[in-house]
Amino acid sequence: MKNNFVKRAIFGILFVAIVSGSILYDLTTYTIIFSIIPALMIREFAGLLNRYRGASVHVPLNMLAAVSLFLGMTLPGSQGYLFLIVYTALILYLLIRELYLKHTDPITNWAYTFLCQLYIAVPFGLLSKVALHTGAYAPLLPFAIFALLWLNDTGAYCVGSLFGKHRLFERISPRKSWEGSVGGAVFALATAAGFSWYSDLLTLPQWLGMALVIVVFGTWGDLTESLFKRQLGIKDSGNFLPGHGGILDRFDSSLLAIPAVWIYLIVQVYIRNGW
Repeated sequence: MKNNFVKRAIFGILFVAIVSGSILYDLTTYTIIFSIIPALMIREFAGLLNRYRGASVHVPLNMLAAVSLFLGMTLPGSQGYLFLIVYTALILYLLIRELYLKHTDPITNWAYTFLCQLYIAVPFGLLSKVALHTGAYAPLLPFAIFALLWLNDTGAYCVGSLFGKHRLFERISPRKSWEGSVGGAVFALATAAGFSWYSDLLTLPQWLGMALVIVVFGTWGDLTESLFKRQLGIKDSGNFLPGHGGILDRFDSSLLAIPAVWIYLIVQVYIRNGW
């Protein structure tokens, strides 16, 4: 048990360091790491669908599509448009190919293909819209999303372990409690207040509002993946990170939190400039 804890701690620190460092260093490292992450997540997600649901999702092309969408929404000007053209062509091909393969259930393959893109590729594309929200690369915004998600999870685990009595969503995740969720929210709000002291990208109320959005949608994101795994009858989505499960397990909360934060920031712009 001690060895497992040490292993979890070591790989957890490495994971946080790589993700945080890639965001904070510069746009190039961010682009490299975060074009790889959604591809690996789709590889894991589509692989599970093929194995447990009898689907025939084309994993490599879905991975390539995710990378193309991310680069299309990250790179400027004609470079970005080129990758968006590639993305569109790949999606069209994935639809058309079912006409010729004679699969018994092409609708399922189409549905799961779009699920891979909407559930994983689109949120990471929108992460770049958050990172470039000010017109230039603002690493603090994407970093804050993950930092607040991690601290929300940590706070929820610590408080829930000590005081958790009332189940939050017992049907899907029996260990989550309302007490833990409140504790996680307090951790996230305190951290958001620290971000407001450090940076003037957002006002204090805006930082606190963003933290609440992340807490709510991050929790729903975690529960969504838990429901997915429960339907498949598996504990972890994979073994990508020793002691921590699959890469989908590590980023599940962000898949709903990122689009919600993007919408939140757009709404703040409209409020500031007047509707």
